[in-house]
Amino acid sequence: MRPSFAAVRATTGEESGENRVSSRFSQWWKVTTQGLSLEFVDCKEEIQAVSCGDDVVTLLSERGTVFCVDTTPAHFTPRTPKALCNIAVSQVACGSQHSVALTKDGQVYTWGQGSRGQLGLGEGIFTDSSPQQLRALSAMPLVQIAAGGEQSFALSVSGGVFSWGRNDCGQLGLGDTTDRNTPTHVDYLNMKKTIHVSCGKDHTTILTKDGVVFTFGSGQYGQLGHNSFRDELRPRIVAELWGAKVTKIACGRYHTLVLTDSNRVYSFGHGEQGQLGHLGESHPSVPQRVHLPTDTNGGIQLRNIFAGGTCSFATSTSNEDLHQGSNTTTTSNVSQHSIDNMIDRWTSKRDSKSWKEIKLEIHSMFSSASCLNQSFLDRSREKHFQTSPSYSGLDLSLAQVKLEELMKRDNVLEVVEAAVLQMLPSLDETPLGVEGLRVYLLLNKLLHVTQERKWRQSTKLADALAAAMLSLSAESLQVIGDWWSSLSPNTKVKYVKVWKQALSMTLSCGPFPCNSVVSSRDRNLLLVLQQLYNANNMIAGCQRIPENTFCLGINYAILQEDLRLWRSESKSKDVNDQPVFLINFPFVMDLNSKITAFNISASWTQKEHQAYLTPLGWVPHSEPFFGLKLKRASLLKGTFEQLDAAHCSDFKKPLVVYFDEDPKVTDVYKRDLFHHLFKDMVSTQSGMFKFNDSKTLAWFPSKTTEKERKHFYLFGVLCGLALYNQCIIHLPFPLVLFKKLLDVKPSLEDMLEFETFDGQRLQEILDYEGDDLEEKGIEWVDLDPQNPGKLVTNENKEEFVDAYVNHAFNTSVESVFQEFKRGFFQVCEQDLVKLFRPEELQGVMVGKDVYDWAKLKQNTGYEPEYHVGHPTIQMFWEVFHELTEEQKKDFLWFLTGYRRVPILGMDQIHMMVRVRQIMQGDSYDKHIPESLTCHSILQLPLYSTKSIMRDRLITALTPERGFRM
Repeated sequence: MRPSFAAVRATTGEESGENRVSSRFSQWWKVTTQGLSLEFVDCKEEIQAVSCGDDVVTLLSERGTVFCVDTTPAHFTPRTPKALCNIAVSQVACGSQHSVALTKDGQVYTWGQGSRGQLGLGEGIFTDSSPQQLRALSAMPLVQIAAGGEQSFALSVSGGVFSWGRNDCGQLGLGDTTDRNTPTHVDYLNMKKTIHVSCGKDHTTILTKDGVVFTFGSGQYGQLGHNSFRDELRPRIVAELWGAKVTKIACGRYHTLVLTDSNRVYSFGHGEQGQLGHLGESHPSVPQRVHLPTDTNGGIQLRNIFAGGTCSFATSTSNEDLHQGSNTTTTSNVSQHSIDNMIDRWTSKRDSKSWKEIKLEIHSMFSSASCLNQSFLDRSREKHFQTSPSYSGLDLSLAQVKLEELMKRDNVLEVVEAAVLQMLPSLDETPLGVEGLRVYLLLNKLLHVTQERKWRQSTKLADALAAAMLSLSAESLQVIGDWWSSLSPNTKVKYVKVWKQALSMTLSCGPFPCNSVVSSRDRNLLLVLQQLYNANNMIAGCQRIPENTFCLGINYAILQEDLRLWRSESKSKDVNDQPVFLINFPFVMDLNSKITAFNISASWTQKEHQAYLTPLGWVPHSEPFFGLKLKRASLLKGTFEQLDAAHCSDFKKPLVVYFDEDPKVTDVYKRDLFHHLFKDMVSTQSGMFKFNDSKTLAWFPSKTTEKERKHFYLFGVLCGLALYNQCIIHLPFPLVLFKKLLDVKPSLEDMLEFETFDGQRLQEILDYEGDDLEEKGIEWVDLDPQNPGKLVTNENKEEFVDAYVNHAFNTSVESVFQEFKRGFFQVCEQDLVKLFRPEELQGVMVGKDVYDWAKLKQNTGYEPEYHVGHPTIQMFWEVFHELTEEQKKDFLWFLTGYRRVPILGMDQIHMMVRVRQIMQGDSYDKHIPESLTCHSILQLPLYSTKSIMRDRLITALTPERGFRM
């Protein structure tokens, strides 16, 4: 028979935080074939805890030293395993033939017999006499470990339970009977507020914060308390304990004990050796009260319970001493390893000796992912126990306050940064539980605190954090994204700014790699921003932050070089080995950067099509421009004919326009062409488009002939030419046009914009909450050709609305729109157009109707002899401010060729006023003002009176004057 051991105040199968032996000596009853014998172990340190298995004895000193007792020789000798010699341990637990240790910095070590996976080290590890770190749990904020016969458990600060080892009876709580050789999360206990785990030989008991008990595993002797002897493969509440708040649990080999807040002990399971403490059936399968001796003064309170293999213990204390003992295991460990509880002490001590010690503590705790993950928890109503993939359990406001307080100490940032940089490479790509991901949210907060207070600027920490985040699994990144999405909009903006600032700094540093302006560091920062941007796009309503929050103004030289390299690499055949370019991340580019990038690329393309390469070098084309020679009287007809006759490569050349055989090449004619052409073409009189009920917005017709579809192709070419040649046009289409060009799906909002009445009716259908929608008799008709009489119901109303919108903007105009799109992208490069969001593309092409006339005046410059105080200039601005709003818009068209303001605002228009030159001896009063629209130059005569100036200016502003003359 194998000897077995029972420690004084210890348990067989698991260690409890209360079995303290404050002595240098420990003693065991050794059970042998000859009976009982008492053995003494002499230890050099004060022992605070003992744990025993079948033939395993482990001691833990108050200093955190582990001693393993060699039970084979005649003299029991405690020895510290070499792997744990310099590591402080807070808990030990023994199974039948294996041991588990939890260190003070939250790491788990296992050693011993591992044939059923109880060491958690993976396949092929059957035994290991030297403690090995269980790296799978290295980032988890653990507060307790437990071990049973051949199973092991770990408990996190927010109630996450992890199990591994033997599972033939379901003792791991995973819903099956398959052994696990690595720690596995017990999903069935999610958000149950678990605070303690106890293990028997092949069953397990769980205690929650609310005093509820779950059991699972073998029920052979009734040890699960479910009034049955069946095994339970997943955690099940002990229903017989409803109404009694349990405060302590303990498992023996085949029996279970519980202590309630009413000072009562209940037991169930195997009781043939009297370990249940009551008479009656030997294997009760429901909790039965243990009748303990009572103090005659009524002043004794039960403090704790312990279960050995075939024995049970209860400790007591007087009422007055009840609250003087140690807290529960969970509470003490959280207090010990929580950074927020340490910061007050760190910041209160100022002497240099203490500060040296404190810096070591700071480094130790900030280099431990486990410590970080159990810090700054949301303890209001114990909310952190609700940690899930949608809730981090963190109090980020507390984190900000405490971190700001800590950073006030001199040189502390360097200490923290060094610790975090040491910790980040060790993080697991796939943490076992979501609590292991809190560190990423906290380090984002740390970056924000350091940037906000303008400490020494460095991207070292941001670079390392970005690399660590991107090494995570897609599932883990999704959790972090969901946590970020649940923050307030203001906090989300702060997090985005952290990464934007880091990216801005790295981009400005240089030098650039030979084939990209984006370094590996930039790439990681961009990809982190991409994750946040994607998460933001999944948020609805007011919780979503504006997309321009992600935007940066990109330096012109960086933008130009990025484009050059991108164009070069895009011609490469090796698509699998292309570097990363800024242009691949348009969401970080502000609108000005996007417009600049598009125009730079367009100008390069134009130059490429003005010449061709020969062995002797570049040779100019005989026709370096794409010229349209038009007559004002037949503008539309002539334009369509010449576009139809041109080769598509000609569209890539710079556009020039000649009117009525006038050989003069001027930007005015080009802008006049687009102004008048689109005004006539996209009108209710042209018949080319259909309009909404208010006649304000145009759309494509659903029925067209082949010839008409050709016109829509040419219409697309014209729109592309306008964008390509930087001309604003009259294009009164809804936003959905630009969505479709960018392959963005139309939505109900587009219907509300185009046909408000139809959109409102669809919205009413979606909002209808009654049960009688089908009785309204709304039919699908053409939306479901297979079943035209189908009625709209509550079940299919969303599908109906989607089908209606899709029919209106997609299927009914598919052939026409595809021709338009084909023409548009014959001119413009699709990848560059996709830099823009739909509303940006719309704004670039049609401008905006926000007129800041004061800004126009503020940005105006003057050439000699004019200046801001010149009488003629003062007279001009007086006349201008007296014009009607429509006349001012006519002036804008007269000056720039556009009646609407560029999308970037009036800041883009810098008017220059110069004196109009006239013949000597001639009178200025006879002449009207002139303009050079390509440069926004106003040539203003030196008028003698204000009334003459007003008359001549209004004459010049006649809308059709320039075009007809």
